[in-house]
Amino acid sequence: MRLLYEIYQYREMICSLIRRDLRGRYKGSVLGFLWTFLNPLLQLGVYTLVFSVIMRNGIADYYMFLFVALVPWMFFSVSLTNGASCILSQKDMVQKIYFPRQVLPIAFVTSQFINMLLSFLVIFAVLIVSGKGWHWIAVYFLPFIFLIEYLLALGIALLVSAVTVYFRDLEYILGILTMAWQFLSPVIYSIEQVPENLRTIFLLNPMTSVLTAYRDILYYKQIPKIQTLCHAFGVSIVLFAAGWIVFKKLERRFAEEL
Repeated sequence: MRLLYEIYQYREMICSLIRRDLRGRYKGSVLGFLWTFLNPLLQLGVYTLVFSVIMRNGIADYYMFLFVALVPWMFFSVSLTNGASCILSQKDMVQKIYFPRQVLPIAFVTSQFINMLLSFLVIFAVLIVSGKGWHWIAVYFLPFIFLIEYLLALGIALLVSAVTVYFRDLEYILGILTMAWQFLSPVIYSIEQVPENLRTIFLLNPMTSVLTAYRDILYYKQIPKIQTLCHAFGVSIVLFAAGWIVFKKLERRFAEEL
């Protein structure tokens, strides 16, 4: 509780880091902040072309089926890969200034989370323009899913950012791991397409329940199943706690290792 209170006292620093990341992300580019919306749209176009035109899979309105899972996945993957270097990239600050080191992954993941929320504006715009609409009661579950994925991403970012300080190769390994993780998650396919004898293994993937919940709400227009929500929440809490504990143990020698 003392650490949480200390982090709360540094909330202005967190907000400052978030603002700096959001403003500097596309600094100097012609389109600037519009890339926040263009990036998911461009990826959506590529995946839709491949899996709806070239390799047809028979899923109705595949562009929407993909989009509602692709945007959350992009948030998670960036939190995993780029979050690994959030301590290394601020090594001067870590060596010279005292502050709770958890501030850095919290600020990084939160800025990515805000970016995801802005991308969700595109999802709702597509739902309106296409006439698909949404289930009003089911949409009320979205904030809960947002919280679950945020805790999951933050737990993973705490873990990998701390370990990367000691094992720099992890930063490069995560690029390959994330690519494999995407294809082992129901981003471009549904969990129902996975053979039943392998489905239990796929459900061990923490992103499976999260993406399934997003898709239930925004694509199938139904309230997520209770077991899906409970599984997603339970896994996110466990990974968040694990990331927090590992980070707390490893942060003692950050300044020396950097």
